[in-house]
Amino acid sequence: MNPDRVVFAAPGSGQGKTTAVTGLLGALRRRGDRVAPFKVGPDYIDPGYHRLAAGRTARNLDPVLVGADRIAPLLHHGSAGADLAVVEGVMGLFDGRIGGDEEVAFGSTAHVAQLIDAPVVLVVDAKGQSHSLAALLHGFRAYRPQVRVAGVLLNRVGSPRHEEVLRTAADNAGLPVLGAIPRTDDLEVPSRHLGLVTAVEHGADALRAVEAMTDVVERSVDLDAVTALARTAGDLPGTAWDPAAEVTPRGRPVVAVAGGHAFSFGYAEHVELLEAAGAEVALVDPLRDERLPEGTAGLVLPGGFPEQHASALSANTALRTEIRAFAGTGAPVHAECGGLLYLGESLDGEPMCGALPVRAAMSPRLTLGYRDAVAATESPLFAEGTRISGHEFHRTATEPGHGEEPAWFWRGPSGAHREGFVRGGVHASYLHTHPAGNPGAVARFIERCLR
Repeated sequence: MNPDRVVFAAPGSGQGKTTAVTGLLGALRRRGDRVAPFKVGPDYIDPGYHRLAAGRTARNLDPVLVGADRIAPLLHHGSAGADLAVVEGVMGLFDGRIGGDEEVAFGSTAHVAQLIDAPVVLVVDAKGQSHSLAALLHGFRAYRPQVRVAGVLLNRVGSPRHEEVLRTAADNAGLPVLGAIPRTDDLEVPSRHLGLVTAVEHGADALRAVEAMTDVVERSVDLDAVTALARTAGDLPGTAWDPAAEVTPRGRPVVAVAGGHAFSFGYAEHVELLEAAGAEVALVDPLRDERLPEGTAGLVLPGGFPEQHASALSANTALRTEIRAFAGTGAPVHAECGGLLYLGESLDGEPMCGALPVRAAMSPRLTLGYRDAVAATESPLFAEGTRISGHEFHRTATEPGHGEEPAWFWRGPSGAHREGFVRGGVHASYLHTHPAGNPGAVARFIERCLR
């Protein structure tokens, strides 16, 4: 299988990639194409809009979290049965992990485009741009010729005359224009401290926003030109990633995975690995459900925005009480970021589960970045000393910041850092990990469930 594929990047953040890609996914689906959506990096929010538009699970491609060698197999896996794959980049085309000595920054959109041998379309916010667009496009084409910038998609174009000038500039730079999206306020979706409001929270409004994006892209973008460009992608190396090849089923424990509006940050591969390891995955919504699923042997509390739903989460006393008791038995509990906040004693003054002696509150400081971490304590997920790559992304803080038995240790610019909590069967931390990069942690979790 060699799926057609194309990457949409930008000169920097805020150029309109998500609007353009979401609308493109919807327009291609509307005309009957089966399109597989992907997002570069650890982003959880954009893929929610991609999924609505494409009607298909959106997946992340992050070399830092899963390793460069897994990127092509994950794209094979995620694009099975699709006519083409559309990949939205992160930040600017060449923006990646800071501190490496690679010619193309590790984990950047350019790096991923190389790993999957795909052409790149540059989405450019044209507001305030004119003839100078030619210089910008020429620079991005020439900077790293091994990254094939093959087209441009103009965003926020002010008028037909503006579009004409921009098309001439792109022609002078030797790049075809695949579309020109007009300037409009109808395509805005609400944002908050970590970016867009998640699609699952935005509900019917998210559907309307996706429809509006689809309408404007359908009118403004040459869909045939996009699919023709996707067909120029090279041979995709490797074979499809297979969760069944990563873990061995050992039993049939029930694993409850939190979801709903408050806990929507998760990777599709996590559930796939849990099921491949033999688990019966049962979803639980802490905003609605008052009991854990019958027979629960393990609990996964992913990230999300519990800080936006603290009062409602606190009001569900029955589930909070049951989760505290469940954690007290020593059963395995995997909590990341938002899950950590929920397990603590309080969140912005609202009582939470009380399974950990932690108080959490909103912070004026955004904590963001990749971490090369070492497991500081033996846990149901990791053996002590295990090395992983993870990602922090939060604007809350906990007191204390780690337990007597911390989950992680890493070194940063300010020196040694300890973070997270291991207590009985609980592993709780701000650090997000990608299960496809750490399948052994899933296998270990299931083994603990079966004890």
